[in-house]
Amino acid sequence: MKRKLLSLALILLVVFSLCSCAFSGNASDVSLNVYNWGEYIDLSVLDDFEEQTGIKVNYTTFASNEEMYSKIVSGAASYDVIIPSEYMISKMIDEDLLAELNFDNIPNYQYIGEEYKGLDYDPNNLYSVPYTWGTVVIVYNTEYVDEEDVEDESIELLWNEKYSGKILMFDNPRDSFALAHSKLGNSMNTTDPAAWEAAAEELIRQKPLVQAYVMDQVFDKMISEEAYIAPYYAGDALTMMDENENLAAYVPVEGANRFFDSMCVLKNSRHKDEAEAFINFMCDTEIALRNAEEVCYAIPQIESFELLDEETKEDTMVYPPEEVLEKCEVFVNLPAETLKLQSELWIELKTHYK
Repeated sequence: MKRKLLSLALILLVVFSLCSCAFSGNASDVSLNVYNWGEYIDLSVLDDFEEQTGIKVNYTTFASNEEMYSKIVSGAASYDVIIPSEYMISKMIDEDLLAELNFDNIPNYQYIGEEYKGLDYDPNNLYSVPYTWGTVVIVYNTEYVDEEDVEDESIELLWNEKYSGKILMFDNPRDSFALAHSKLGNSMNTTDPAAWEAAAEELIRQKPLVQAYVMDQVFDKMISEEAYIAPYYAGDALTMMDENENLAAYVPVEGANRFFDSMCVLKNSRHKDEAEAFINFMCDTEIALRNAEEVCYAIPQIESFELLDEETKEDTMVYPPEEVLEKCEVFVNLPAETLKLQSELWIELKTHYK
């Protein structure tokens, strides 16, 4: 993935033109708390936002939707802007944790493609603005993984005993169980207890092969070749591939999760206007372009997409063809009883099996 820098003139143009109608006034005494995934923003755009608006950004990261949710409901910290995935957005809407957005403060919403609006997790486009999207892929090291083991691009690679001790797995239940469900040919959103028990058995069978359950640690382990195989998110896979030329990746033929991450404002935010100004800023064409080139994820901002270089627009890891996306499944917010079962099975896996 190429990293391109905007010219100084273009940056100055951005600074003087961005979202002037979305926020005005003296904000020098305002601090905005933004909570996002790790390795998921071009940090230089935060500096530009602060310079333009006078609003200080306190930027912190989480490793999973579940970690983010637990932190928020515990009251351990106060946030304004968060960037969860679709099923978590649906859950937080149901629990009245998100604020309805004032789109008068987010005029750049007009540049979000229509295919990314009105989705099941926010059908009336009241609570969220799309940030990026992508799929889960399987990353592997071509120096250590035999070619015949990846020819069929199967999810079975994660269960291949030949690579025992060199396989990583997601350290969150939704993603890990999704892979097991896909391996078994079940929906990732199934509510059938028997299907969840069967998926748990697959993860139990896999556990002796797993070196570690990880999230952001996957970068160091795969880049340094401490591990050879890992499932992870496509944009992060490209970042790892940039750092180690021996790494490759594929969307498993059995299917994978297709995710949509979106920007939201918490209902208890004390700086809702400023939070919406931040969201508007991130949807600006040049800012969204810079951010996309840094994080390597697919973007819903249509003007920014058109400005990407052709190599990126044609990269099937970032923008999979329709026949691949048809095999992918978007998570939904599961019923409480299914989430309870998922949690119980995950705890059992992590604590009772060696």
